[in-house]
Amino acid sequence: MTNSYLRNGLFTGKNVVVTGAGRGIGAAVAAAFAADGANVFAHLGREESRSHWVFPADNQQGNVTTFTADMESVEGVKQLATDLTAAASHIDVLIHNAGTMHGRVLTQDMTADHYAKVTDLNARSVVVLTAELLPSLRKSASAAIVNVTSISASTGGSAGSSIYSAAKGFVSTYTRSLATELAGDGIRVNAISPGTIDTDFHQRYSSAEKLAATAKSTPLGRLGTADDCVPTCLFLSAPELSGFITGQIIGINGGTSYV
Repeated sequence: MTNSYLRNGLFTGKNVVVTGAGRGIGAAVAAAFAADGANVFAHLGREESRSHWVFPADNQQGNVTTFTADMESVEGVKQLATDLTAAASHIDVLIHNAGTMHGRVLTQDMTADHYAKVTDLNARSVVVLTAELLPSLRKSASAAIVNVTSISASTGGSAGSSIYSAAKGFVSTYTRSLATELAGDGIRVNAISPGTIDTDFHQRYSSAEKLAATAKSTPLGRLGTADDCVPTCLFLSAPELSGFITGQIIGINGGTSYV
């Protein structure tokens, strides 16, 4: 993360959990928190070897701890929560970013296994990890949860992404509901809704022609980048900046009209 203007010390000493931090948006967000002095607890994926991005080897500040877990498994999510609770006295920020599409599958080709994998990872893991970490979040004086949903939660996505889009729609609704539920605890819950972000996710699931067409139709004339998502995540995580904001879904999509 090279955006030095984000380094303002708001998160110095804060305990920040980021899931899906091995690549893409999660990696950029985790790096930004680390650069600002947070104690970052980064879930890299099922296996560290599958991570496409690694924190600086020297980790001079000693403020990054990495974990692996299978987020498609309830047992895996609960074990991650156990490991996080053992590593951190409390949690100030929880970023739910882990998720993927597992391929474009049309309804006529849908299998029970595909449905379960997509919903378990993108929806159920958010619910289970949140519940498991609530005691740690309640120990914070100003905890924040930021969920990563998708523009497809509003648009329905394109062919073959119906279950992924529906799962992200669940996360958006869950965000609003949880914000009301946890307001009495002083825990704010918001979400970012990225548009088409130029990461390996779309390199796997979208053709070059589709990406070019999307960039052309986007009012700002380009695809987003992982770094485009970072400032909003930090903003929603900092009570000094967003202390009266909760239950909101913020679109990061270059001017595309869907929220």
